[in-house]
Amino acid sequence: MTAALITGLGVVSPAGLDRETHWAETLAGRCVIGPITRFDASGYSSRLAGEVPAFEAREHLPGRLIPQTDRMTQLALLVADAALADREVDVAAMGEFGVGVVTASSAGGFEFGHRELEKLWSRGPEHVSAYQSFAWFYAVNTGQISIRHGTRGPSGVLVTEQAGGLDVLGQARRQVRDELPMMISGGVDGWLCPWGWVAHQASGHLSRRTDPRSAYLPFSVDAAGYVPGEGGALFVVESAESARSRGARPRYGVIAGYAATFDPPPGSGREPSLRRAIEAALDDARIAPTDVDVVFADAVGLPELDAAEARALAAVFGPYGVPVTAPKTMTGRLGAGGAALDVANALLSIRDGVLPPTVNVSEPAPVHELDLVRVTREARVRTALVLARGHGGFNSALVVTA
Repeated sequence: MTAALITGLGVVSPAGLDRETHWAETLAGRCVIGPITRFDASGYSSRLAGEVPAFEAREHLPGRLIPQTDRMTQLALLVADAALADREVDVAAMGEFGVGVVTASSAGGFEFGHRELEKLWSRGPEHVSAYQSFAWFYAVNTGQISIRHGTRGPSGVLVTEQAGGLDVLGQARRQVRDELPMMISGGVDGWLCPWGWVAHQASGHLSRRTDPRSAYLPFSVDAAGYVPGEGGALFVVESAESARSRGARPRYGVIAGYAATFDPPPGSGREPSLRRAIEAALDDARIAPTDVDVVFADAVGLPELDAAEARALAAVFGPYGVPVTAPKTMTGRLGAGGAALDVANALLSIRDGVLPPTVNVSEPAPVHELDLVRVTREARVRTALVLARGHGGFNSALVVTA
């Protein structure tokens, strides 16, 4: 069975508009969460976010695309360009149906839907359909990337909230194992608009603190919710045969294992199924827990959900059994883009032999029994496990190796 290699990588995050800027800021432990500037959030109980800085779509994309897209799609196009340029991929040379696209989305459609509903409302309430707006948006990221780069292979969008950034890479691996040469995959997401903000505040999971240094503290005795953000990562996922024929050496790593589970219904008395996802992903990668050098945690920042993740990790690795990090404390949780960004962080950790920190958590809760990486740590990293959970019960685990 052919290996699924990650040979290209593009990143956009609140820490920077490109991969190396993001990574430098991450290793520096720079928290880039701050007050929302994209709309007036003074009337909301949650007012902090991780915003992508200094992004002007007209500086990066053709003018004709601007009115056809919203901010998340514009960011996704920027990142797709970067991922393909990273490995100098000539899509036309890959064959008519040789390159596919599968991306994840969960919340970016709020901004597009908000804008489209305003247009429809101006024509009269009878023309308004939120479902039509959202359904169109969920296809637009993949569609615009396909059109821009002329890809005609398998395409799709997965919507499993935060877990989607891993689920699409599992799907991309499946496609290249089925002899497709190459997939563009990952997630870029965010919901920084009034409509999206109201919807996500209703969950009760957003932090209401106003100090960026104390607002998002996963696995801490002071955990009180999370801070949202925008951005993500896209990857060129390529079969070993395709990389060999192009003369491309594996640049970043291999998608070695993947698994997904779904939690039992609330009130059932049964344990969440994140542990099963971890164990299945390790089995899929044919490795033991002792082979894992670092875990990039989902790290919701809510005591009950943090405790469930910590129990799963202790059950698989033992108390303090593996370094655990959550660099999303610097950027916020990015919806479907968050897990994809964690995969990028994991691959860069493998490349550079360093573990990025979980910032601001000065007092981890002892009950969790985690080796939480709180300052940048040099380490030999050959295998990383990335975890993600989506609202409603989705659990995903992905193993990447050197």
